[in-house]
Amino acid sequence: MHGVEQAEVRDWGFPRGVASVGVMVEYAGEHGVSAPRLLAGTGLTPAVLTDPDRQIEAHTELTVVRALVRALGADDAGAAVGRRYRISTFGIFGFACVTSATLREAISLALRYYSLGFAFCTPEVEWGEHEVLTRFHYATVPADLQWFLVQRDIVAIHRVMSDLLGRPCTFTRAEFAFPAPPNAATLTAALGVEPCFDRPRTLFGVPSALLTQPLPQANQATWAMCVAQCRDLVSRRRARTGIAADVRERLFPGPSGPPTLDAVAAELAMSTRTLRRRLAAAGTSYRGLLDEVRRTLAEELLAATPMSVDDIALRLGYAEATPFIHAFKRWTGTTPAAYRRTRLVPRLPGGR
Repeated sequence: MHGVEQAEVRDWGFPRGVASVGVMVEYAGEHGVSAPRLLAGTGLTPAVLTDPDRQIEAHTELTVVRALVRALGADDAGAAVGRRYRISTFGIFGFACVTSATLREAISLALRYYSLGFAFCTPEVEWGEHEVLTRFHYATVPADLQWFLVQRDIVAIHRVMSDLLGRPCTFTRAEFAFPAPPNAATLTAALGVEPCFDRPRTLFGVPSALLTQPLPQANQATWAMCVAQCRDLVSRRRARTGIAADVRERLFPGPSGPPTLDAVAAELAMSTRTLRRRLAAAGTSYRGLLDEVRRTLAEELLAATPMSVDDIALRLGYAEATPFIHAFKRWTGTTPAAYRRTRLVPRLPGGR
C-alpha cells in the first residue's frame, strides 16, 4: 500500500539507539516470527537490544522494519507496534519530555531533539489558535515501508502524548493520504478518533488548549539535567571518525559556499569515485555529511545570533532562503523561524 508521496533517495546512516528494534522484535516474537529471522543481515542479536548505549544506523532499523512487514504485513502491524512505544522507550529524551512544564514545551523539546527518537516520518507542526496540526512528511521513506511507518509513528506519538498527560490524548482529527485499509478500526481504537483516508496530506490535530495544561510529572531540576544530557548525546552522535570526519571538517561553507565532492576528493588526494565508495562503506555520503554540517551551523546561528533567515541561508551556501527553509524543515520538522522561537520561549515562574 503506497501513499501519494513518492520515495526519494536519502542517506539513512545517522545513528540511533536499539530500543525501537527491541520493540519490534518483541512484537514479532509474540506473532510467531523469531528474533533471528527479524534480525537477519543486521549483525544484531537479541542480547544487545537491552543495551541503552548500543548505537545502530537508521538503515539497520529499516532492515528490521522490512523483515517485519514481509512477515506480518503493514496493515495490522503498524498501529499495533506503535502502541508499544512508551516514554521509557526513548530513554533520557523521553524523561526530558515528561518533566517539561506543559505539553507545548514537551512538543517544542521533541522537535528540537527529534533525531534522538525513532521516527522515520518527519513532522511539521502548525500552531493554530484553536487547533495544533502536525503534518507528516515521508517522501524519503522507502515506498514499501511507508504505510507501516506512518501508522507506527503517528500511533506512537499519540501513545507518548497520552503518557505525558497522564490520560488518553484527544485528537481532533487524523487524516491519511492512503486508501482505507482493512484495519481502520484498529487505528480508530489506537487514536481515539475515526481516521479519514484518501486525503491530500497525512496529519493529525490536537486542541490548542491542551498545550497549556501542566504536565503531572513536571520537574524543573530533572528537566534541566535531562536537556543537558540530550544536548550532549546529540553532539556525540554527530561526531564522525575516519573518512567521514575528514570530509565533514572540510564542508563548512566559505564565502563561495561549501566545496564540491570533486574538490574534497582532490584535497584528500583521491578520485571522486574512490571517495564516494569509501563514504558509502562508512554508511554515509557527501550529501548526508553536508546536511549534518549545515544543520549544525544553522541551529547555532538561529539560537545564538540575530542573523536573519535570509542571511543564514546565504552563509550556508544557499542562493536564497526558500531552499534553506525546505531543508531545515526536512532536518528538524519545523521552520527556522519556529525553531528560533522555541529557543526563546519564556520560562514559567520558578525557572520553568
